[in-house]
Amino acid sequence: MNQLKQFISTCFFTFFLISIFGTAFPSSGIAASREYYQIQVYRLSGKVQEGKVDNFLKNAYLPALHRAGIKNVGVFKPVEKDTLNKNLVYVWIPFKSLDHFVQLQDDLAKDQEYQTKGIDFLGAPFDQAPFLRKESILLKAFPDAPNHFIPRFTTGPSEKIYELRSYEGPTENLFRKKSKMFNEGGEIKLFNSLDFNTVFNAEVISGSAMPNLMYMTSFENMASHDAHWKAFGSHPEWKRLSGLEEYKNTVSHEISF
Repeated sequence: MNQLKQFISTCFFTFFLISIFGTAFPSSGIAASREYYQIQVYRLSGKVQEGKVDNFLKNAYLPALHRAGIKNVGVFKPVEKDTLNKNLVYVWIPFKSLDHFVQLQDDLAKDQEYQTKGIDFLGAPFDQAPFLRKESILLKAFPDAPNHFIPRFTTGPSEKIYELRSYEGPTENLFRKKSKMFNEGGEIKLFNSLDFNTVFNAEVISGSAMPNLMYMTSFENMASHDAHWKAFGSHPEWKRLSGLEEYKNTVSHEISF
């Protein structure tokens, strides 16, 4: 199992301050519109490229996102013991709508400060590329979790754990049943009742592995992570839900990052 640790606080642009995002959305009795999320995955060759990505995110990209009206952004790296995925950087960005997602590209193109401060990264020579490849995953929030959630922990930066999970379905129809399990079935409610501090729950609408859904849980430390999953696995409601025939064989491949 490969957990993620956050390494940038995007609210204050402080490098290596491990605190998450910004201000949570207030709840109300009005039905919230469903957000969209983009997960960018930078695949790197090693420390040189990692440094280039770090500098670009800190000095150019994250400040530009804030100027474009995106307040909360998450940047993550795998925990040190995760040797399989060690050369990866994940950037998670929430959008109010698809139009908001599309508009960002125009905003960045017109942002002269972004273009200037990011020139070493954006205009790098072909033989000094700052990353091997960059993947983009586009998601739409689930109906029962239309907005993202901002966890608050008192533990130190190096202790916090953020776990990104991906559930791929064998067919479109079986994937829809797994999505139903999260929403109408009550799996999201169960996570919330057990205080998993889920940052988001969403289905992938464009990506390299489909059909699938993704969600991110967060914990004060690894001990809390292990205790929460133990409680989940033994909970009577999970045993009842997972035992229902309609939800059998709905996940063909599960990945934890």
